[in-house]
Amino acid sequence: MAEDRTEDVPARVLVVEDERDIAALVAFHLTREGYRVRTAEAGAEALEALAAERPDLMILDVMLPGLSGYEVLAEARRRPELADLPVVLLTARRDEADRVRGLELGADDYVTKPFSPRELVLRVGAVLRRSRSPAVAGASRTLRGGPVQVETGAMRVRVDGADVDPTPIEYRLLVTLLERRGRVQTRQQLLERAWEVNARIETRTVDMHVQRLRAKLGEHGHWIETVRGFGYRFRAREGQE
Repeated sequence: MAEDRTEDVPARVLVVEDERDIAALVAFHLTREGYRVRTAEAGAEALEALAAERPDLMILDVMLPGLSGYEVLAEARRRPELADLPVVLLTARRDEADRVRGLELGADDYVTKPFSPRELVLRVGAVLRRSRSPAVAGASRTLRGGPVQVETGAMRVRVDGADVDPTPIEYRLLVTLLERRGRVQTRQQLLERAWEVNARIETRTVDMHVQRLRAKLGEHGHWIETVRGFGYRFRAREGQE
C-alpha cells in the first residue's frame, strides 16, 4: 500500500491522458500501489469528472484534445472547491517556459515524457503527503530572516509585516531555508526535506518553485541566494557574500 493513506482509505487519483496506452500504464502502477484510479481522455471530460467527485490528486497531461491541460488547470484553480487540489503535470515539452507556465498556474509538480512509472508513483506519494501535512514537522515556533518572519504554528508568513500567501510547497521551502539560514542547501537536500522525495531524481522543479517564492517575497526576494553549482541559501544577514 502507498504510504500516504489515512485510516487505510485509498487515495483517489484522476488520470487525464488522451493516449490510452499511457493512461493504462499509469493506472496500472498506481492501482498496484493501492490508489483508486479514474481516467479521462479529454479536458472537458476531466472537468466533468472533477465536478462529479473531487479526487485527492490529479495527474494531468498538457497536450489534450479540446481544452489543453493548462486550460483545465486554470479552470480548476478558479473553482473554490478545487483551488488546493494537488496536480502533477505530464508533459512532453522540455522548454523551461512551458514548465514554468504550468507551475505558475498552480501545478504542484511535473513529470516529463518519457517517464519512469516508479518516479511518477514517487512524485504522487510525495505530493499527497505534502498536501495532507503541509507544515514542516516540529513544535510551533517563529523563524526570522531579515524582513521575513514565519510562524510555524499558524503557517503564517510575513514580509515587512505584511502577510504573504505561499503555496504549501513554497512554505516548506521557505521554512527549510530559514531553519538553515546562512548554509547552502543542495537541490537534493531541498527535495528530501521540502518535497519528501528521497530518490535521486534530476529535476528543475526546485529552481522553478524558488523563483516563484522569490517573486512572492517581492523586493526582498534576494534574501534567497543562488549558490552556483551547489543550490540555495537564505542569507544570514543583508549583504552576505
